[in-house]
Amino acid sequence: MFFSSDNSSAAHPKVMDALVAANQHYAMPYGNDPIMDEVRARIRDIFEAPEAAVYLVATGTTANVLSLATYVEPWQTIYCHKAAHIQMDECGAPEFYTGGAKLVLLDGDDAKFSAQSLQSAIETTPQGFVHSVQRGAVSITNATEAGAVYTPAEVAEISKVARAYDMPVHMDGARFANALVAAGCTPAEMTWKAGVDVLSFGGTKNGLLGVEAVILFDPKKAWEFELRRKRGGHLFSKHRFLSAQMQAYLQDDLWLTMAAAANASAARLSQGIMALPSATLLHPTQANAVFAGWPRAGHRRARDAGSAYYFWPHDCSLDGPDDEILSARLVCSWSTTDQDVDKFLDLIAG
Repeated sequence: MFFSSDNSSAAHPKVMDALVAANQHYAMPYGNDPIMDEVRARIRDIFEAPEAAVYLVATGTTANVLSLATYVEPWQTIYCHKAAHIQMDECGAPEFYTGGAKLVLLDGDDAKFSAQSLQSAIETTPQGFVHSVQRGAVSITNATEAGAVYTPAEVAEISKVARAYDMPVHMDGARFANALVAAGCTPAEMTWKAGVDVLSFGGTKNGLLGVEAVILFDPKKAWEFELRRKRGGHLFSKHRFLSAQMQAYLQDDLWLTMAAAANASAARLSQGIMALPSATLLHPTQANAVFAGWPRAGHRRARDAGSAYYFWPHDCSLDGPDDEILSARLVCSWSTTDQDVDKFLDLIAG
């Protein structure tokens, strides 16, 4: 009953097997291994983007900040939701790697912002005025930090606004697979066909040991990205161990299978919680995260039995009236089982 985060789960056995296989031979370093050639070709095929530049890094933060730094100058803006990972959970890394670009924070339910709110924010950023930051880029998180999903149409609306002001669009896809499965569309429809310029294609939260891809749909930016990756200390020498993970991830659509399993577990969990008296749902369960509230007594039983999850907000206490509603964030992974979910539901139901 481990629902604290999907990145707390084990790596998929097929991924571990791929790492062992990659360890049986010599290979050229720094991304020149033959496995990476396969990965690059496979990603281009999956995304219907034969010219895309594809790179691997070890963390989601690295993927996000190097992507943004490639497109944004130090005196420019990055428009994002106020709950975006680049704002809340990356310790100023976007500002550091861009040399000081300013995050301009947008509101919106379920950690999503609209094209209209982006338009308003852009129009209130003075241009051609030396005392003001200049317009830079837009960053969308899909799925969001609240577990919601942008549809391709919503992404396209935001991208249309960005394009009108000559701004590129970045997508933080740490949970891209979960969003894609939920939206029922193709990778191309969710990204470049909807106007996305660069994607942080997540894997660590979806069954990998530790690797993310950066997909630059405009290959003209490739050389700058390579330089920034090296200068930032994120070019792996034994790169084949990143390549092998991504190869296994993409083989036979394992990445989609794992995401579908995580989403299904979250749906089962959400439905079970909402069947309880007094239960509340903070955000719609669209991907693999559940934000819900139920009485404190149920939380006590779950915690006493060893369940792992976060209160939401984190400063909730188990001390207090049994019937008071406390909210929580629960995230399912590829390895969450129906038994895990059902046992947890039995505990909180009493």
